[in-house]
Amino acid sequence: MLKNSALKLLLLIKVAVIIAQPHSAESFNNRDRRTLKSSINARILWIESKGKRATSPSFIPALRQKGCQVEAVETGGEALALLEAFDPDLVVVNAASMRTSGIRICKSMREKANSLPILIFYDQDQMQATTCADVVLTLPFTSRKLLNRITPLVPGSSENCLHSGPIRLDLERKKVICQGRESSLTPRLITLLAALMRRPNEVLEREKLFQEVWETAYTVDTRTLDVHISWLRKAIEKDPRNPRFLKTIRGVGYRLDVPPSTVSKK
Repeated sequence: MLKNSALKLLLLIKVAVIIAQPHSAESFNNRDRRTLKSSINARILWIESKGKRATSPSFIPALRQKGCQVEAVETGGEALALLEAFDPDLVVVNAASMRTSGIRICKSMREKANSLPILIFYDQDQMQATTCADVVLTLPFTSRKLLNRITPLVPGSSENCLHSGPIRLDLERKKVICQGRESSLTPRLITLLAALMRRPNEVLEREKLFQEVWETAYTVDTRTLDVHISWLRKAIEKDPRNPRFLKTIRGVGYRLDVPPSTVSKK
């Protein structure tokens, strides 16, 4: 009888192992898919003091591991100086590392780039300014919680976004972000800007660009293209009359000028 019980137990263990193996593999694959899906392709300007209060955990490595490009500075002045050149999607203020509430830093950022989202976090014993940022957190919290709060504030995943220099085109949300300003675009403007962003620093002939965006062989009158280009300039240029990015090449067409090292094509 003891022998029979041992055989039954051995049989049960084998069955459990067989059942568990495919389930375990499936769970691993699901975790992999979730990890890939949750990757964040965002530029984050991180303000964190290295002074006496700088005892809060560092979240920067976790953000970089998720695909974020993080530029860390110690003061609001340094952040303002980098704002235009780095052109972040989000500003994070580690007020827990500072002797101040971070209100002045947030206000300065708002004055420079009104639509730029700001996340600020504090220690439990600090006076918190709950109205100066889009998201306010209190330590302690995990990297996962921080990522969960950051994700809705930045452009979509790399699968749904085009990046060219300071220009971010979110194909899913139908918005373009450039130099801290966010603008909604019509489907036609999205198609036009995407065509330019996929071939940055390249002169695109008027007729070919018109054919591609409007999906037509008729190119006798391309004034509609000129109108749409002017609308795009209002969305991405600080001074549409003197464009920095979207240039007219007289007698030929248009060119999107951005630094080559900051281009990601999809």
